[in-house]
Amino acid sequence: MTNSRPAALTVPVDGGDLAVLHWPATVPDAPVVVAVHGITANALAWAGLARLLDGRVALYAPDLRGRAASRDLPGPWGLARHAEDVAALITALDAGPVRLVGHSMGAWVGALTATRHPGLVAELTLVDGAVTFPLPPGVGEQDALAAVLGPALARLSMTFPDREAYRAFWRAHPAFDPWTAELDAYTQRDLVGEAPALVSSCVHEAITTDGAQVLLDPEAAGAIHRLTVPTRFLYAERGLMDEPQALYDTDRLAAAGVGLPAEPVPGTNHYSIIWSESLAAALR
Repeated sequence: MTNSRPAALTVPVDGGDLAVLHWPATVPDAPVVVAVHGITANALAWAGLARLLDGRVALYAPDLRGRAASRDLPGPWGLARHAEDVAALITALDAGPVRLVGHSMGAWVGALTATRHPGLVAELTLVDGAVTFPLPPGVGEQDALAAVLGPALARLSMTFPDREAYRAFWRAHPAFDPWTAELDAYTQRDLVGEAPALVSSCVHEAITTDGAQVLLDPEAAGAIHRLTVPTRFLYAERGLMDEPQALYDTDRLAAAGVGLPAEPVPGTNHYSIIWSESLAAALR
């Protein structure tokens, strides 16, 4: 069984060093997988996937610029900036084209990386993200961000008196059930500062800029339609708050003109899909 504790490393990128977690392979000639997290997440979001992969791949996951251990990297922010950081990571690994997987906002980043640097990507897996829909009439950017991100965005302006209070905040989230040690470590990685004024590591300007580009950026919206690398698309059965209406379904994907093979993953919500056996099987 693979070591559940990843190694920490850094990779030089524009403006400083990108923090990366590495779960090493335990078999010879294992493929390399680079995993890109969602908008307010961090690299430990992939710990459950690492456990399921069980050393059969070499898994690398960055903390994206403006989050967790990469929070001190400077702007400018944006999805293309993240794509260039991911390309720098893949280049630094010097392992040839890799299997790239992106979740939620990370799926847009993955698609941009693959369209800008196709020679770095052997295959791409997009997970519950990368498909952009037009904003409904009368709905503004900030309202749309709040509606989609919910408590993940609200916490950026909150302070917490101690780590247990932050734990309680996340344990109340309906999509994080059952609560696990992996979820606990992932959410605690986000917390910075000193009690009684602990805060999320996420840089607010980075999150709002990236979120606006998910909704409105033409290059990011068009990336999924310009892919030339082998690509699969997995989507959750339920939404961000574990509600029955998921972000994607067959009708929505058809309306968006997505021509990729799309696979629903039963029994998952927007978050739990990334520690599903279906995703692990796709990446082995």
